[in-house]
Amino acid sequence: MKTITSHSTEVLSRAADQIEEYVREHPRAVLALGANDDCLRLYRELAARCMSGRLDLSGVRFFAVTEFDGLPDGDRNSCRSRLREALLAQADPTGERSYYLDGEQAVEYGALIAQSGGIDLAILGIGPRGRIGFNEPATPFDAKTHRQKLTKATRRELSALFGGEDQVPDFGYTMGIHTLLGAKELLVLALGDDKADPVFRMLYARTDSFVPAAFLQLPLQVTVYADDAAAAKL
Repeated sequence: MKTITSHSTEVLSRAADQIEEYVREHPRAVLALGANDDCLRLYRELAARCMSGRLDLSGVRFFAVTEFDGLPDGDRNSCRSRLREALLAQADPTGERSYYLDGEQAVEYGALIAQSGGIDLAILGIGPRGRIGFNEPATPFDAKTHRQKLTKATRRELSALFGGEDQVPDFGYTMGIHTLLGAKELLVLALGDDKADPVFRMLYARTDSFVPAAFLQLPLQVTVYADDAAAAKL
């Protein structure tokens, strides 16, 4: 695992540089996209590079890592809407190369990923208590795409987005730990002082299900981009 720390602007730029270089070398790559606020900031940088002509994502396929259960079609808080607003409306205007989780598709999602050749690069944020995607503490290592009950910590984290903790959906869908660790490369982005404890646990906790992100110690090709606040405990 490689860790890069700097101020937030530099961290975002260097993370975008890695993705740009990867796509230049693998123009038909399959990307898994986390949808937390840190990732969305990165995607907006990628979208700007697409608009300027610096970055070409026209051959890339995109798979959303998460989705909330029970939101109506077109809900602005859905992972689908947030990903499209930040990046995919620019990178895949027709939507033909983008895949999203929903209740009917969850069982087949792994098959869709396999048919696409597997995930080349997974882009992830990190949540309270070391959550990755919606894989909460005690999610087993061999978990694949599944429906996940969201913990109180996750609901609290998302309360501002939904206008109150009681408005956050009780369940979400997520690529499992086994699916995410199957990616050829992983990029983890962490911004802000509320990420300091999760980042520390990701790097130094035991590789067991109590801290899901600690499983990221196992793959060889993992790069963590943490701003100074998120790296404060390292």
